[in-house]
Amino acid sequence: MEDEAFLNSLVQVLAATEEYKKEVIESNVTVLARAIIKTLLYFDIFNYPLTVDEIHEYCCEYPASKDEIRRQLEVFEEMGYVSRKDFFYQIKNDKIAASVERRIKGNKEAQRFLKISKRFSKFITYFPFVRGVCLSGSLSKGYADSDSDIDYFIITEPGRLWIARTSLILFKKIFLLNSHKYFCVNYFIDTNSLEIPDKNLFAATELLSIIPAANAGLYERLIEANSWIKEYYPNGTLKTDKYPVAPANNSFVKKVNEKFFSARFGDKMDDLCFRATLSAWKRKFNHFNKDEFDLNLRTRKNVSKHHPNGFQLKVMKNFEEKVTKFEKDFNISLA
Repeated sequence: MEDEAFLNSLVQVLAATEEYKKEVIESNVTVLARAIIKTLLYFDIFNYPLTVDEIHEYCCEYPASKDEIRRQLEVFEEMGYVSRKDFFYQIKNDKIAASVERRIKGNKEAQRFLKISKRFSKFITYFPFVRGVCLSGSLSKGYADSDSDIDYFIITEPGRLWIARTSLILFKKIFLLNSHKYFCVNYFIDTNSLEIPDKNLFAATELLSIIPAANAGLYERLIEANSWIKEYYPNGTLKTDKYPVAPANNSFVKKVNEKFFSARFGDKMDDLCFRATLSAWKRKFNHFNKDEFDLNLRTRKNVSKHHPNGFQLKVMKNFEEKVTKFEKDFNISLA
């Protein structure tokens, strides 16, 4: 009888323990657990497993320590929420080994792209009115493959953004035969317009991961002007200590070129380049409504954004779908 009572008691304790684990997971869905899951779901869009350090860097909305994240991941792995391969974690995936292999291969290729980007970034600084250069896109996340290109985020002198942009586009068309493999100049802002208006998870991720390539001080001003990204990524850090950054370019030849486009002549030329580009894009991308055009092809005197594939909308829609599927599969809420 005593043995039977002991066994019954043990069964009850084990059952209570499992129920407690379940309650812990569900009660924390609104804090650290939710943050980790959403981080993994976001990068799952790109089939990109993450390390603990990266989860800490991109942990959505919650300023957790790495030890807290590591312990929570252990529980998630036991509960079947995530998969692990070596040092990499991903939302439950039976093919995580292939995902990790793909990632490691892409990380190696990114190192080759970074060497190329370093030369091009320095070259870009010689163009008139270019004040700072950063790297964005997949390369800024440390990944590249055969379909990748090098995306440059360029900061210019106010009132001369369109002269700078047009100069770079003409160079690409004439000397690179319009190839954007290593020279994709698709986002420009000026030094008076550093705050990005698209305050969402996608924009926060892009800004946090952006790599400074020229003028570290201006990169730091960019991040400071977008302090709102801390709402999404409270653990985010600057990249100036991780990558070599070229100094601002103030060469004599550059100063002479800028002098040529000073005063009223420069104002007229910048306005001409702006209006010609806007007119051409409105004709070419007339399938976009007003809001879609502004999001994907923002064209103003102080900004030029050329993302005609609507990547931001696609990513955010995919993310919402993944969140919904996860909630349905595991019967929990991430709201």
